[in-house]
Amino acid sequence: MSQSPTPAEGAEGKNPAELVHVYSEVAQRASRVLSGFIERQAQKGATTSGEEVGIAKAFMDLSARLLSNPYQLAQTQMNMAHNYFSLWQNSVMRMMGMEAEATVAPERSDKRFKDEGWQQDFVFDFIKQSYLIASKHILDTVGTVEGMDDKQRDKVNFYTRQYIDALSPSNFALTNPEVFRETVRSQGQNLVKGLNNLLHDVEAGDGKLRIRMTDTSAFELGKNVATTKGKVVYQNEMFQLIHYEPTTKEQFKVPLLIVPPWINKFYILDLREKNSFVKWTTDQGHSTFIISWLNPDEQHADLNFEDYMLEGSLAAINAVEQATGSKKINTAGYCLGGTLLMSTLAYMAAKKDTRVNSATFFTTMLDFTDPGELGVFIDEESISSIEKKMEKTGYLDGSEMAGTFSMLRANDLVWSFVINNYLMGKDPFPFDLLYWNSDSTRMPRAMHSFYLRNMYLKNILKEPGGLTLGGVPIDIRKVKTPCYFVSAIEDHIAPWISTYMGVHLPSGPVNFVLGGSGHIAGIVNPPAGNKYCYWTNPKLPETAQEWFQGATQNEGSWWPNWEAWVKAINDEKVAARIPGAGPLKAIEDAPGSFVKMRADVKKPAATAAKAKAAKA
Repeated sequence: MSQSPTPAEGAEGKNPAELVHVYSEVAQRASRVLSGFIERQAQKGATTSGEEVGIAKAFMDLSARLLSNPYQLAQTQMNMAHNYFSLWQNSVMRMMGMEAEATVAPERSDKRFKDEGWQQDFVFDFIKQSYLIASKHILDTVGTVEGMDDKQRDKVNFYTRQYIDALSPSNFALTNPEVFRETVRSQGQNLVKGLNNLLHDVEAGDGKLRIRMTDTSAFELGKNVATTKGKVVYQNEMFQLIHYEPTTKEQFKVPLLIVPPWINKFYILDLREKNSFVKWTTDQGHSTFIISWLNPDEQHADLNFEDYMLEGSLAAINAVEQATGSKKINTAGYCLGGTLLMSTLAYMAAKKDTRVNSATFFTTMLDFTDPGELGVFIDEESISSIEKKMEKTGYLDGSEMAGTFSMLRANDLVWSFVINNYLMGKDPFPFDLLYWNSDSTRMPRAMHSFYLRNMYLKNILKEPGGLTLGGVPIDIRKVKTPCYFVSAIEDHIAPWISTYMGVHLPSGPVNFVLGGSGHIAGIVNPPAGNKYCYWTNPKLPETAQEWFQGATQNEGSWWPNWEAWVKAINDEKVAARIPGAGPLKAIEDAPGSFVKMRADVKKPAATAAKAKAAKA
């Protein structure tokens, strides 16, 4: 007669000794985390980050205006009470076995309530609808208060949504049907494992919660991500230049240089072979180069936007010319890299330098009039707060920027992982895109302050002569290079309505294409995937809305459309170029050493003085 398993053994097949080990590990980690937290707080004292970005002031203004209009507040309360009455009525009908329509339903895109328990179980359905009713009325209330400054209103709306998202019943063990089932099944072992995961992430963040989005141990650069073969053929203090090996016997005479943003690492364009943009361009016959930026530390605090142009994009153009012998170069810039690329083109135009054959801009903002939800973080108070942090370290840590971007999509990029890792007690799933997302980079103090103040706050890049770089007034109107702009319809970082404003700044021929999905998936959308779609319109009316009304929807990836555009400018071919075989010799294999410098490991690089010597 077999012996029945104990409750602990029946949970997840664990025997008592294993469970004791788990409990012991949790206890030890909790003790270390608590001790470390107390020690750090004693050293630095308490801070009021909310005050630094003006959150408290914005909500005080909201409260005053709400109380000054009691009729509007009472009307909102009446509407909310009516919805709750309908919910109670429909819930009673369901309890009696009768059919009843939902009083309120989540958006189809809302993944929080996809589990069947939210619909089938009466109690969880009631909890879900109660939450949706409350959240709708709260958002409607704060969004319709009259008399508030637009900046203050945006800040209140944003942080109210953060608060509401945090209070979702899906984020709590007893009110999430999926977590509740797992807790009963495992007799609470999921919560114990989840606590262990939580403490691990706090330890990894040196006292701050750094949520693991993926299993980072499952990936290695050059092995299963950033695998396209090539050589580093040039480097300076700012970047390494990678030249990819040809896969065709002939290549286009005009090489392609890609300028990625230094807020992220370049291999978003080379994750895997099947979705690698650099592999695809190489397969089409392009002699492809890409910049791999330095991951700066405190020694590089004084590197500024001008350095990134003179010793970054411009130096890369010089190196590509030297490596290939071509007097013409196709270029492409992604996000912040595109902003730098256009600044470089304006600088070159002033210098009568016509080497750039074409320029492509992936989700690039040039006119920062409407930065979207990122505008919540862009005001004097917020930037001054960031500058105070950078003054201490010489840079802005990549985790802070990652946290800001995660807040823009908190349910997908924060709370879904809280549920999976801490409530369900599961380990993060290996996912290359999330591995790249977690491989953050730092931003030098001088450059980041310059960028935030001049681009976002003052918005002077679009103004003729608004910026001076390398002693040259920057005037985008003088850029006559053929330009191809591609944006993404669901982009929350560089909204396409805003990126479209940039198409009217250069004076040369311009093409604008709108891809499906968001900031990453809308760009990294290979033809073989047959996903999403894209819109085209040869005309460029004044507003983005007018452009979209006259646009044609096309199935699949925009990549072939871009390829046809580039070939139409110059399709002359030459024998395939071998990296390192020309004047620039191979330094090391791709993806190079710069990209392997993680943000939590300081690079033993040159001193700040040496880093600035290249500029001199």
